[in-house]
Amino acid sequence: MNIDQETAKKLLVEGGTFVFLGVPPETQFGIDMQCWNTEEDFRGIKMIPPGLHYIHYSSVSKGSGDVGPRSGFMHNFQQKEFLVKMWDKKTEDMSKEEISDESIQRLKDNLLNLDRHLGPYPYDIWQKWKLLTSQMTAELVAKLSPECGIIRASVELLSTTDADRPRGVKSQSSAEKEDGTNPEESPTTDPLALDEAIPGQSDAKRAKRITQEEKEDAMLPDLKPAPGTAMRFTEIPRDKYPPGSTPEEITKHYLDQSYCLELMIAQHEEPLHIIGELQFAYICFLIGHSLEAFEHWKNLVLVLCSCDDAIHKYRSVFFHFIRTIEVQIEEMPEEMLADIVMNKNLVYKKLREFFRTAYVSKVDGRLLTMIERFKENLTEKLQWDFTGLDADEEDERPVVVHLVEETEID
Repeated sequence: MNIDQETAKKLLVEGGTFVFLGVPPETQFGIDMQCWNTEEDFRGIKMIPPGLHYIHYSSVSKGSGDVGPRSGFMHNFQQKEFLVKMWDKKTEDMSKEEISDESIQRLKDNLLNLDRHLGPYPYDIWQKWKLLTSQMTAELVAKLSPECGIIRASVELLSTTDADRPRGVKSQSSAEKEDGTNPEESPTTDPLALDEAIPGQSDAKRAKRITQEEKEDAMLPDLKPAPGTAMRFTEIPRDKYPPGSTPEEITKHYLDQSYCLELMIAQHEEPLHIIGELQFAYICFLIGHSLEAFEHWKNLVLVLCSCDDAIHKYRSVFFHFIRTIEVQIEEMPEEMLADIVMNKNLVYKKLREFFRTAYVSKVDGRLLTMIERFKENLTEKLQWDFTGLDADEEDERPVVVHLVEETEID
């Protein structure tokens, strides 16, 4: 650990301490971006810089060495804070029981003996960690984290009761037999059919359009996360346009998702919290191995890269978006940044769209300088090609239909 003497002395005095008692040897344990396998005498981490940190762990099978799904929690360490948790051998997880004040005080009184069993915080990752979490606050993390406080890679799912179990989609013939009505005259209330409604088409005809896949999906159990275990991300608006929009306006809002971003920002206390949420989702999938967080991160990147009007209104948001995504790309696993042609790399495609939007929107000043520098760095480090931004992508060009005129034969 590279740390100067002055910083070391300061952290010894002001740093926090996390004591984790009863952790079995070889358990995977980590803080922020660092992870180790514990030894017999492991008791926790000391010299933790004040601020938000991510404590995470995974049980390891003694026989096979199989590693269990990762779990963890974020905690805002105060100066000199002394946090104590226990390992539950039965559940192979962190115990939910609160440690008594008396037990904590005994540990503090025995700190001289305990100290040699505490590993120092890996200070060499501290600067990078601060960049990755620059817009995350303790309040925002509490708002987005599961109610139980534990972020899990594998969330417990519960099935619905028998009364709520899906019964499938009735066929046209069976519906006629049961109620004696003509399906062409009776509107369906099946949500699967109504979701794909086509203007001007009767409800009965929509019911006929139910696919085999939809029928099979309707028969599957409706699994939901156990109460209090689901992430609480800001929902991506399903409708990308305001109510009452004309067809032309709907098209505009699908191309420019500024309206969608506005709705999401409105659910936060301040605009920059949307970048904090982007950072939180990234941390939860990069370190916490949460696929749910990865999907949300992708959707947020998609929205932010597809804004035209908002890039002028929320310059500060997009300034920090560039700073954030640049650091995130540096830490991203190689498989996500693999060949952009073979894997149709999402990050590359979305950033190309973002740069094109900035080009069309005539972004200027400091933001433009930052965008240009970011684009050049990506080209230099990853050999990503961002030329031809003023031209349409092959798969984004409008489809041209050539109509053949019919000629009358005498």
